[in-house]
Amino acid sequence: MKKPQVKFSRKDPAQFFKTLNQRVNSYFKENNIQKTGNWALHLKTLVMFTLFLAPYFLILTLNLPNWANFLLTVVMGVGMAGVGMNVMHDGNHGAYSNKKWVNKLMGSSIYILAGNVYNWQVQHNVLHHTYTNIPEHDEDLDAGRILRFSKHADWKKYHKFQHLYSVLLYGLLTFNWAITTDFQQMYRYTKRKLSYGKLPNPVLNWTKLLITKIIYVTIWIAIPMIFLEVAWYKILIGFFVMHYVAGLILSVVFQLAHIIDHADTPVPNEQGDMKNTWAIHQLFTTVNFGTKNRIINWFTGGLNHQVEHHIFPNISHVHYTKIAKIVKETAKEFQLPYHEYKTTRKAIISHFKHLKTLGQKPSLQY
Repeated sequence: MKKPQVKFSRKDPAQFFKTLNQRVNSYFKENNIQKTGNWALHLKTLVMFTLFLAPYFLILTLNLPNWANFLLTVVMGVGMAGVGMNVMHDGNHGAYSNKKWVNKLMGSSIYILAGNVYNWQVQHNVLHHTYTNIPEHDEDLDAGRILRFSKHADWKKYHKFQHLYSVLLYGLLTFNWAITTDFQQMYRYTKRKLSYGKLPNPVLNWTKLLITKIIYVTIWIAIPMIFLEVAWYKILIGFFVMHYVAGLILSVVFQLAHIIDHADTPVPNEQGDMKNTWAIHQLFTTVNFGTKNRIINWFTGGLNHQVEHHIFPNISHVHYTKIAKIVKETAKEFQLPYHEYKTTRKAIISHFKHLKTLGQKPSLQY
């Protein structure tokens, strides 16, 4: 049975988004600043790429002990996550720069992270940002049968333990990108004719996917095997460790924003109509965390400011701490929710408690 097209309400008599948009635009105009990235983002880009790539060249050029190489692969994983959250993310939202070619270049950094621009933009920009936390429409809620992220998902007996085993699976996020997810997504999205902007030629799109995967494997596996006088399995272990660290960081950051107590998972009615307008829907389905922590703000690329990011995805994350006050005060003025956890620790605890609750069968299977 074909799913009805989701339609958000157009009724906003109090004009929340119009008011909020005017206030945010006034902030940028009055302060004479661009909505895109600035020197702080450019400096951070340099730092993140250094964390990601410098250890790779150190491993290739220096004869280091195994423990040192292991630590460097961990650093690479941290840098990999940092590039994804700060550079690739802003680039693919068109928020890194006011120049399209710069956004395209920075967004293309996903290729050295094992991903694919087309797939990421469809899943993230189109499906996730449009249908945030709507079951069967936002693929971020779809964790297969092994995890239950929504009360609307089917319940299995093993879900009782998902709050224990989920963290072990989170680290596989980017590793799965590299070997299976991109091929599955491209097949699915091409078949559905989904795109962010102009629909690419399927043949060229598949060709680009295959070529970039070959280049990726060459850089991260073939070249080390050629130049390093170490056992092949140690290289594969290092590759896996890098991905596991990055995947664990990215997964936890993503989950704290949407798979958590205060984030609703509303469903449309039989006609596909949603209760709220798109902007108000974002307030009910997203959660901020640790916004006063400078390290979290800096490293996560503003992904801890999910409320601001979801309402204004085309504004660079370097501005979120400034516009957050405007968003929070406007939401309060219109008697709308503004969900946030004061600390990252509290958000993490809440996330795993939420998983435990979803893992219980009573009253949560629809």
